[in-house]
Amino acid sequence: MVNEFVKKLREDIWQLAEPVIASEGLELIEVECLRMKTRWLVRIYMDREGGVTLDDCSEISNQLGDVLDVHDLPPGPYTLEVSSPGLDRPLVRDKDFVRYQGCEVSVRLEQKVDGIRNFRGRLLEYVEEDGRKMLVIEMASKLHRIPRDLIVKANLVYRF
Repeated sequence: MVNEFVKKLREDIWQLAEPVIASEGLELIEVECLRMKTRWLVRIYMDREGGVTLDDCSEISNQLGDVLDVHDLPPGPYTLEVSSPGLDRPLVRDKDFVRYQGCEVSVRLEQKVDGIRNFRGRLLEYVEEDGRKMLVIEMASKLHRIPRDLIVKANLVYRF
């Protein structure tokens, strides 16, 4: 029940945030909603060609804070964090998986595939097979086909 509420809250905030962010020439990458002890934590990740500045984050934070307050989302007190996705950029949308083919990724699943729940390897392909979207990841010289709908979290891996 709580997970469904958080999922709906995330979707509602996404719908409100996306046009605000797009109006400033930015792209919404991810929305995270976390319930803390006394308040909500809402994290907004955005990007654009050439990167995001501190002024961008401040401007979107001000605009989006007003929009969320008007819609009473999330319900009750909250902290809003607005930032760039960083070097370990989350992969959320289909176009993220297409765009970052060939890159190293870290993927956590809700259930095991090939006896593994956490994958870290090279994203070779993002394809549709039998009506199901699949990631093809090479890990330790072995190919793994991972159903998109089992992914809990996926990020780029940055090597220093």
